[in-house]
Amino acid sequence: MQLENVESKSCHDEELVALSRTGAWDEKMSWDKSTLTAGSRYKFPVVFNKKVDMYLNLFQTTQRDTFSRWLAKSAMYRPLIEKELAAAGLPKDLLYLAMIESGYNQLACSSANAVGLWQFMQATGEEYDLQVDKYVDERRDPVKSTKAAVTYLSDLYQEFNDWHLAVAAYNGGPGTIRNGLKLHNVDNFWDLASKDYLALETKRYVPKLIAALLIAKDPAKYGFTDIAYAAPVHYDTISVGPGMSLEAIALISNSTTQQIRSLNQELRLGKTPLNTARYEVKIPDATADLAARNLSRLQRVVNVDYKTYKVAKGDTLSKISNKYNVSKTTLLQVNNLRSKKLAYGRSLRIPYNTISYQLLPEGASGAKTAYKNGLVLHRIKKGETLSGIADLYHVPPQMIVSWNKLKSSHAIRAGQQLSLYVNRPGTKQLKSVVTVASNKTIKSITPRLHKTLLSQAVPESPFAQYSVQDGDSLWTISRKFSASTAEIKKWNNLTSDLIQPGSILKLKKV
Repeated sequence: MQLENVESKSCHDEELVALSRTGAWDEKMSWDKSTLTAGSRYKFPVVFNKKVDMYLNLFQTTQRDTFSRWLAKSAMYRPLIEKELAAAGLPKDLLYLAMIESGYNQLACSSANAVGLWQFMQATGEEYDLQVDKYVDERRDPVKSTKAAVTYLSDLYQEFNDWHLAVAAYNGGPGTIRNGLKLHNVDNFWDLASKDYLALETKRYVPKLIAALLIAKDPAKYGFTDIAYAAPVHYDTISVGPGMSLEAIALISNSTTQQIRSLNQELRLGKTPLNTARYEVKIPDATADLAARNLSRLQRVVNVDYKTYKVAKGDTLSKISNKYNVSKTTLLQVNNLRSKKLAYGRSLRIPYNTISYQLLPEGASGAKTAYKNGLVLHRIKKGETLSGIADLYHVPPQMIVSWNKLKSSHAIRAGQQLSLYVNRPGTKQLKSVVTVASNKTIKSITPRLHKTLLSQAVPESPFAQYSVQDGDSLWTISRKFSASTAEIKKWNNLTSDLIQPGSILKLKKV
């Protein structure tokens, strides 16, 4: 998900020009004394002066459309933010701080790289326990960032005991405000703003907030009578493992990828973090029970797609291999190349793995990864062995050695890519892998020969192995090999009729 500019340059420049026309910052101000009483409609100290009037006018005229969008979106987060503010004993009108910070946009990003509803810089966010790494940016999480912002604002008010100074410090930094008060021997924001000290960005922050809350508290008074307020955000959560994609989460919760993305905008890579064992993802309201039931039925389906690359001058197989992170052996095989020399202008097929998801039938359990077509690209992880990889894909280790032209089954290393042909498409390749054990050797045979070989006696065992294909069922396989489904289940210790593509069955003719 791409970050978005928090403020357009035209709006920024327009504000600065309008502010410059309001004169000096040392003008006399009119306080709304009612803000100091317990029953005030305002929970933040409101003043009226030319700076505030300028923003009131701006929001009602040239920035009316922008402010209308802010108002509409405020309803999405109002319950969440007001709940956190109330729990901390802070003014609920600080809700509108997020309005002028980001327009309630979780993906908002400033020119200084402040991010999220509350526009946290990374260092400040991490100081207030917001995690920012390659997988997540919790500044974009509305719940976690709101909790952090409330704590930060509490700390600022505790230090300055003045809300105008506290919110100015939220924008300009507490050190800036602290040093400015001491340097100029003043005790309030407006006197400090009158000095040649604060950046205009920080000066404008307080009157802008006041004008925003004045309109938001009484929109009809200022002509905002046609606002279509958004519905508040409600959601359930479910704990899932690392690396689960938004598509998979959408499938188990019977929602769309866009819905899941909208609820989990802190996930930078479109999947749960790989550096944590469990992660709480947000899913649509009232779907937690459904998602929990479906989670055990979720099956990954690995497919391989291809992009086209035209060989340029100076290209070598190694160069292209490194560019696309694909092994040279794989490039040679998928393009039917006999030589590593590449002809200029030739089009090459570049394979890459794609992942989709499906739900197994109700009552199924122990879902595994399925493989839809012939080629699977496997990147070896630290600690993996060839035998373990062979077990994972239900193929003989010797075949992996052969397919990848390895010197031996031990000649692998972490980070190396292997090409595996779980189902080999094409007339010259295997459509299924059927293996027969004979004298401790493994032979790979074509489907055209498997009926003959399965009917022959094998010295060590009466069984041959069959790789389950897409569309197979126990019934269709039983018809193909003249065996009953009960016998096949007995031979393979199956407790149900459920079989998965890629699984290996022991079969013999009766």
